[in-house]
Amino acid sequence: MEKTELVFIPSPGLSHLISTVETAKLLLDRDNRHRLSITVLITKLPNDTTVASYIEKFSSAASSSSHLRFVNLPGDEEEAAKTGGTPSKTFTFDLIDRQSTNIREIVSDLVKQPRTSRMGALVLDMFCTKFVEIADEFGIPAYVFFTSGACSLGVLSHLVSLKLDRGEDLTRYKGSDTAMAVPSFSLPVPAKILPAVMVEGGPMADVFMNYFSRLKDMKGIMVNTFYELESYAVDSLRSGGKSQTPKIYPIGPILNSGGGGGDDDKRIKSEEIKKWLDEQPENSVVFLCFGTMGSFEESQVREIAAALEKSGKRFLWSLRKPGVKGSKIMFPTEYESFEEVLPEGFLERTEGIGRVTGWAPQVAVLSHPAVGGFVSHCGWNSTLESVWYGVPVATFPMYAEQQLNAFQLVKELGMAEEIRINYKIDFRGDSPPEIVGAADIEAAIRRLMAAEEEEGGGGVRRKVKEMQSKSRAALLEGGSSYEALSLFIEDIIKDAV
Repeated sequence: MEKTELVFIPSPGLSHLISTVETAKLLLDRDNRHRLSITVLITKLPNDTTVASYIEKFSSAASSSSHLRFVNLPGDEEEAAKTGGTPSKTFTFDLIDRQSTNIREIVSDLVKQPRTSRMGALVLDMFCTKFVEIADEFGIPAYVFFTSGACSLGVLSHLVSLKLDRGEDLTRYKGSDTAMAVPSFSLPVPAKILPAVMVEGGPMADVFMNYFSRLKDMKGIMVNTFYELESYAVDSLRSGGKSQTPKIYPIGPILNSGGGGGDDDKRIKSEEIKKWLDEQPENSVVFLCFGTMGSFEESQVREIAAALEKSGKRFLWSLRKPGVKGSKIMFPTEYESFEEVLPEGFLERTEGIGRVTGWAPQVAVLSHPAVGGFVSHCGWNSTLESVWYGVPVATFPMYAEQQLNAFQLVKELGMAEEIRINYKIDFRGDSPPEIVGAADIEAAIRRLMAAEEEEGGGGVRRKVKEMQSKSRAALLEGGSSYEALSLFIEDIIKDAV
């Protein structure tokens, strides 16, 4: 049978790759007539071993591997070395753009291969929209896989329209106390939670504006969300007409089913954490974890520690050491000893009710019945995982669109407790970080872990449990995401060249 080939191009880094691979798996599983094959092109970041580990683990376990292959794009060590120890602000995006020649050659080879297959589409990450030019060159449809939610997509599209269609200077919103009407939100959106990169001006703002301005040139956009979670935003995107927004396919929630890492140290740590959680009562543990880039300076760590101790709640805390400032990609590392950053005697005083760890298997932790709350940076993957497993969130956003996600959860949906909504970390150290006090963190944790309104909570647990059921129904036959994914597959087959 003639195959239809999809080529996925994710951004560098593990989180975007995981979402891409899980989407590819879902497509192959749904295609019960075995009409699809998928190639994933991978651009690696310097010194990032997590991607190779993930692919190795996935490839050894994948049942659909004959229809899903990975191609590592050539590295660019020579160009990367030119920056020496001083990273360019656009380093990652320059790395993506320099792959144009390699991607063009791969697509050309696929187009020329024997006619046992047809090119279905390029499926581009939201930071790889430049490659729509390659799709156009070969007459191939191009889609975007948007790894964040529909509300964020609406905000970014609105900011692009303000600048390019209305000529607005977006820097007017930097640090502003105003709120703006955005079609994808029912409530006015505070300017302070807009993605910093879009309103601060400079080369990074130009890069992002270039990427997101190309969204309108796509055949369609797959969004990692489900209609019931973001119905207002999805409806607003669809009502704009194709001249404003391409066809929208809300196909989520796309989750990481494999847990990410695969080395022996992580496996051992996962087993130790599971054993500890097995000993805790149901819904009694608050889990603190802040994503791939999540780490805090010592002063903030001490405030979090004080809040946990004063709350008296059981906790599991994934505590990572900030990466080396000035490195190209500032990945967190592990502490040799937590005592170098925690208040003196903290570990002894909380022994028995709390556990501090480095890396933690987030999916496995959230799925454990002992976990009843999640202090999170509100990355979109983490947000969807919290909904899927029915664990309410206390919001502690850090960067990117996480402030928008926090606002959506707390204000728009009433599904989370607020620690902060507009907290931001400056990874480059150009400005001192805000310190969130222990009292605010403690109060949010107490509200989060309360059973329901009568115990001091805000009713978020009930709302999250309701949305959990809807998230699972969306992926079942007849569900909203099931139907959206089926429509995407049929559109791809119909338009293949």
